This record gives sequence, structure tokens and C-alpha cells, in this order.
Amino acid sequence: MQLQRTVRTTASPDVVFDYLSDFTTTTEWDPGTVSTVLLSGDGGVGTTYRNVSSFLGRESELTYTVVERIAPTRFALRGENKTVVAHDTMEVHPEGAGTRVTYTADFTFKGVAKYLAPLLRPALTRLGDHAEEGLAAALGKLA
Repeated sequence: MQLQRTVRTTASPDVVFDYLSDFTTTTEWDPGTVSTVLLSGDGGVGTTYRNVSSFLGRESELTYTVVERIAPTRFALRGENKTVVAHDTMEVHPEGAGTRVTYTADFTFKGVAKYLAPLLRPALTRLGDHAEEGLAAALGKLA
């Protein structure tokens, strides 16, 4: 299952990339995020984060690892727990005097959850809509 959203801001690509590649900022723009804590690393490939999110009234913890960091254009992480593997990618592109960000989240459900995944699509779509709104507001403050 994939969610993809595009957000535009007048902030520069370098500023946007620096902000988004610090994954702890998810608490500022992703309304589903309860907390994100840096576990190890300096933000580069191999850096790990513990993310706790609320979804459908339940908290879920994932450990995310940075799998790609190409400053200032692309940042990708892989998160996993016992029921899901998440791949989050943020692509940052200059656009006019500002920046266009494309945020893609791919979810692969495991175990019993994979059979329930189609039923989760509406809730995940709403979560993506709220994250898009939060991201637009947070990036707007960077301008």
C-alpha cells in the first residue's frame, strides 16, 4: 500500500532537506507521530530512530533506519515492527523560488495484518491527508 503527497514551499531546498532529514521533526508535522527519538548515528545512512505513532486509537512503535541520504535531494528510511515494514522517501526539488517535496510512504503488512490491509486504506489515506497538511504548515514556517 502506498501513500504519496506533494507539498510546495517558498523555503530553499537546502533548508527543507536539513529539516526533513532530521527525522525527529516528524513530531512537528506528522499528526500521527507521538514521538521520534534518535537512537544512534548522525543522520546519515545507518542512523536509527524510534518512532511511536498513533493509528486508529492504538500506539505502534517502529524502528526506522536511514537507508539513503543524498543531500539536498533525497532522504529515505525503512521502519519495521512485527506487523509492518514502512519505506518513507522524501524527495526535495527546487521549484521556482522555492521547493517541491514529494513524500512517499510504502507499507507492507505482515502476518494477519496483511489480510486486513485493504480495510486500512481509508484510515491510511486520512492519515496521509493530515500529514500533508502538517508538512505544508511546518515547511511554511521555514520560509
